[in-house]
Amino acid sequence: MNRASLTRYAWLSIAAAILTIGLKTGAWLITDSVGLLSDALESVVNLAAAIFALVMLTVAARPPDEDHMFGHDKAEYFSSGMEGGLIVVAAVGIAIPAVNRLFAPQPIEQVDLGLILSSCASVINLAVARILLRVGKRERSLTLEADGHHLMTDVWTSVAVLSGVGVVVLTGWDILDPLIGLAVALHIIGSGTRLVWRSAHGLMDKAIPDEQRGEVEVILGEYHQQGLHYHALRTRQSGGRSFVSFHLLVPGGWTVQQGHDLAEEIEEKIRAALPSGVSIFTHLEPIEDPLSWEDVELYRKPGESP
Repeated sequence: MNRASLTRYAWLSIAAAILTIGLKTGAWLITDSVGLLSDALESVVNLAAAIFALVMLTVAARPPDEDHMFGHDKAEYFSSGMEGGLIVVAAVGIAIPAVNRLFAPQPIEQVDLGLILSSCASVINLAVARILLRVGKRERSLTLEADGHHLMTDVWTSVAVLSGVGVVVLTGWDILDPLIGLAVALHIIGSGTRLVWRSAHGLMDKAIPDEQRGEVEVILGEYHQQGLHYHALRTRQSGGRSFVSFHLLVPGGWTVQQGHDLAEEIEEKIRAALPSGVSIFTHLEPIEDPLSWEDVELYRKPGESP
């Protein structure tokens, strides 16, 4: 799928957020439940996150240019990091009224209508979340995955809140309402922190998943058995793209054409084994040269041979 076409899923998330804000705010105003207030506040965060996701997906879809020759894919990490930060801010906004209500519990009103409105909002979020997670995983879009996970967090939050409100109505224990709000806030903080952590790893050029690196090592190992060697295998993930580089040691008497043909053959096998969107950089070296065996570090010290 064209990366630019992913923005339509961000628009879907924005539409869902606007609709659920209306439903959940109505549920809170009707019931005066701090638990439902926490649910409504998280939907406001969903809207802000969806708008930012739309902007970052648009940036990430831009082709490489003179200033960004490796593309703009890393913009997606800013989106997921921002979303994680907004989730934490929402958790604080949930916790404050919950703490206040702990010291002044109030009864919940018109529960039936409030629960119906909030349940409708949860169904909408569940449907959109499943779409975002499926497309995000298929297209390796961290932004859509983060938005999908955020919406799923909203769904489970709503389930907890609705269940808690139901318990309050059945038992008459009004203090359960703010306690549920605090529990939701703690859960949301964990979700936001994980998103920020994952984004930070991406910005620091985290390697591709272990299973994918294993596939590359298996392919290169087949040539090792034929007397050829490799080293300095490095990988990194950048949004929906992967980068793989390695040094290929071949007989010094080979022609440039022989080395090129071998590199092309290996690169083609790696492209077939990994998800689409992989860039491969191969460096040929003569196997007889001692420097070829020492050329494994990312950076050379000053004065070392190139």
